[in-house]
Amino acid sequence: MYDRKTWIVLAICGVLISVNFYYSNKYPSPAAKAPAVVETEAKPELRIETPPPPTEETLVVLENDTIAFTLSSIGGGIKSAELKNQKNVGNKKTNVLINRHASGPIGGFVNAGKKLENSSFAYKEDQSVAGKSAVFIAKLPSGLNVTKTYSLETESIPGAEYFLKLKLTLENANTADFLLSQYGLFLGSAAPLYQKENPDHTGFFWYENGESFLWYENGVMHFKDAKKFEGGFPSGGKKSVISNEEGEEIEYAGVSDQFFATVIRPEKTDVGRVWGKTNQVSLDDDGNTVSAVRAALTLPEISLAPGKSQNLDYRIFVGPKANTMLRKLDNTKIAGEKWGDIMQYGFFWFVSRPLNWLLNTLHTGLDHLSTEQSWGLAVICLTLIVRIIIWPLHAKSTHSMKRMSKLQPMMAALKEKYPDDPTKLNTEMMGLYRKYGINPLGGCLPMFIQIPVFFGFFKMLDYAVELRNQPFLWVDDLSQPDTVAVISGIPINLLPIVMAATSVMQMAMMPKTGDKMQRNIMMLMPLMFFFFCYNYAAALALYWTTQNIFSIGQTWLMNKIPEPELVARKDGGKKTWVQRMAEKQEEMQKAQKQRAKTGGKMRNVTPEAPKKKSPPRTGG
Repeated sequence: MYDRKTWIVLAICGVLISVNFYYSNKYPSPAAKAPAVVETEAKPELRIETPPPPTEETLVVLENDTIAFTLSSIGGGIKSAELKNQKNVGNKKTNVLINRHASGPIGGFVNAGKKLENSSFAYKEDQSVAGKSAVFIAKLPSGLNVTKTYSLETESIPGAEYFLKLKLTLENANTADFLLSQYGLFLGSAAPLYQKENPDHTGFFWYENGESFLWYENGVMHFKDAKKFEGGFPSGGKKSVISNEEGEEIEYAGVSDQFFATVIRPEKTDVGRVWGKTNQVSLDDDGNTVSAVRAALTLPEISLAPGKSQNLDYRIFVGPKANTMLRKLDNTKIAGEKWGDIMQYGFFWFVSRPLNWLLNTLHTGLDHLSTEQSWGLAVICLTLIVRIIIWPLHAKSTHSMKRMSKLQPMMAALKEKYPDDPTKLNTEMMGLYRKYGINPLGGCLPMFIQIPVFFGFFKMLDYAVELRNQPFLWVDDLSQPDTVAVISGIPINLLPIVMAATSVMQMAMMPKTGDKMQRNIMMLMPLMFFFFCYNYAAALALYWTTQNIFSIGQTWLMNKIPEPELVARKDGGKKTWVQRMAEKQEEMQKAQKQRAKTGGKMRNVTPEAPKKKSPPRTGG
């Protein structure tokens, strides 16, 4: 039995327990409170949840028939993108994988120190749609609460299958204002897909709005390839980071290799910074490395007050650099403009663009005849069309060269007559051209015309993603050298050899003009083009070989035409600009010789000023 004191203590404890139970239900402890929610400034109905603690990596796939985007909870972005209709070179059983060498996902956050944060995000399955959209939330070390919503493109635009929409919601959970431009969105990493891919096309780029420049109407495209980081002339010293100038309004930015690009485009353009870095990555197990480039685009310069939030919308493109698709995307203007400038055709864009359009048009027609050979046949047909267009110029050039060849005996006589007076020799030679009505530049005109055509063709074929893995005759891939064997480590590429042989044949059939040294230099040109094109795409050698064969036939036909007669003009002919310049040069040299004879003194023909009369003297 308990005594009285024990009963008193038990009664008091019971009362205290009852009071504690009553008040604990009425006022829950802070630990038991529900997750905090904060209304956004832009949309009060939207609430940002406080994310749970970091967990293991969660992968989410958004896909269509063309591409599969793999999103990761580590960094909350696109870990990789698999292009289902693009096979790897040398291994047609595997698909091209974009961003495979990156240390973080596309759309991940980069902090003020230009480093990937790779914070852990929580995947909100209940707010996502399987295969179509994905929602990730996280609290960053900076104190920002973040919600990222990725969704497949729903607009009816060209290349819609390669787009993802990103809706970014940022809430400032700090007690002070936060400048959003301290953060950037990771644009991904680009590297050559295979060892022989052109490394000059790997880099990062941005399109800047601003004043017009040459052919650009509203801005300028900037591209920095991996070699820019290595330094040297003219880029300067070695650089670890390359960025744009402050105060530039960025339309979009991205990274690219020779055939594929990743682009992030804000819904609303704003002043921002773009920066890039480079590193070495291995493509195979042999230890061979290539340069990769990674980059980031800063968020807008918006100051976010405590407790406030901001919505930002972006479009992310991950896909091939297909000129036809990008130009159509420009025309719709739904996803913005200037997509076509991603092609990086350079100075001869006005040649490359129509050639690429015509190449695709020809392929569409030829594909009904032979699916496997259609792209090679399209290159051949395109070459023939270009050669037919410039046929009149070539015929006029051949006619002019034949007439000039008939002047060779007279020109040889002039060289013997004026061996030590080059100025007089040039004047007399110009007199011969004027007398017989020959334009000395007439034979060079088609060559000058072919320069922009060649470089435009070269650029177009170099970037033609349509030619990847396309066979033609013995060629396995028109975007690669047509190596048929390797002897002592030296690849044997057959098409460039045929190209060089047909070039020599063509040069041998041309009329002989100029002196022996000039003719030898012209004969070296096929050798120069041989080494230039040897390790480039087989499509380029196919184009050059086709045009050589066409030119041989054209020259053979022109040789069947009766030789032009060399008849002196009765009026002596008008002086050409070249002749007038030669005569002026001769006059200047005569004047110099005259000054040399007089010791360099020239007669002063300036009239002397009259002497001022002195005033009369006055007494004093």
